[in-house]
Amino acid sequence: MSLCNVSFRGESIGKACGMNVMLPDEGDGPFAVLYLLHGLSDDYTIWQRRTSVERYAADHGLIVVTPDGHRSFYCNDPRPGGMAYEDHIVKDVVGFVDKWFPTVPQRRGRAIAGLSMGGYGSMMLALRHPDMFAAVSSHSSAFGFAHEQRGRAGIDDLAAALPEGEYDCFALAEKLQAAGGDLAIRFDCGTEDGLLEGNRAFHAHLDAIGVAHGYAEYPGEHNWAYWDEHVRETLAFVAGHVSAGA
Repeated sequence: MSLCNVSFRGESIGKACGMNVMLPDEGDGPFAVLYLLHGLSDDYTIWQRRTSVERYAADHGLIVVTPDGHRSFYCNDPRPGGMAYEDHIVKDVVGFVDKWFPTVPQRRGRAIAGLSMGGYGSMMLALRHPDMFAAVSSHSSAFGFAHEQRGRAGIDDLAAALPEGEYDCFALAEKLQAAGGDLAIRFDCGTEDGLLEGNRAFHAHLDAIGVAHGYAEYPGEHNWAYWDEHVRETLAFVAGHVSAGA
């Protein structure tokens, strides 16, 4: 894999920002793209610094993009001075990548994934934009965000400010089902992870409303040892649900 560290202006958030783009060494493309989101405490460099995702991705012929979502939960913050990070991902980041790299610039060539805050963010963005992404895979996801409040300062303030139901993965899944949407979905969580019950609840909800998906639990905690191991399932899943080539 080749690595591009990209600095660019995010028009939707009105600031300079960065992302890493990992490119296959073999072939000329066009390639399918996986957008891989980070968690609350990290930034766009963390996936490369704490996992072997670049080495794993080399087996799948994918472009892997790790954008920066700050602490936004990848939502458009409606509060005064709030930044539009949903727009940043789906407009600024995807638009830049499609313009400058050999991508398949269509739904069939895009997938999104993430961990923790980014696990929630990837599921939310895929459910809100099923016309943009063909597949979503998430790890240790904070599915309680915008669905139930837990008394955490800052995070709950943002969740309370969002339009009701618009960023709630449970409600978004119901909308997808009602619209007959076609989205490949998988997610997993560690059995010693503090977010396990929220993942089980989302799995049960999808079962109850008839949304096809894959769900798995593995031994592990909310940590990088777990995510380094299981990002490999994400890469294999994504490679099986996206299309490369012209």
